[in-house]
Amino acid sequence: MSTFGDFVREKRLAKHIHLRALAKEIDIVPAYMSDIEKNHRYPPAKEKIFKIAEVLQLTEDERNELFDLAGEAKEGMIAPDISDYVKNQNTARLALRKARDLNLGDREWVKVIEMLEKEKNSKR
Repeated sequence: MSTFGDFVREKRLAKHIHLRALAKEIDIVPAYMSDIEKNHRYPPAKEKIFKIAEVLQLTEDERNELFDLAGEAKEGMIAPDISDYVKNQNTARLALRKARDLNLGDREWVKVIEMLEKEKNSKR
């Protein structure tokens, strides 16, 4: 499994973007960007991660993976792109606790996602 820094470096090199250019685009110093890629520093703030995803032209799945890796970089943290949502939605926290108590696995969560997508599509 790759780390946040490994993932960013891999995607940056695939796009032929120099480290200094990426650092400039997201408004951090190149040494800090280098430390991030070498896994010597934690991932930057959520806004900077969104900017990294934009500059590297990541797909939605790649962006989600980037945020998941950012959350995993700090023990006990969840992906920063969803942490505010979970903090601000009492019912979401209740649902997550219920899922934990029921020991829902991936199969059950896939069903929940499908149900949510079906609901969303029916409102269009």
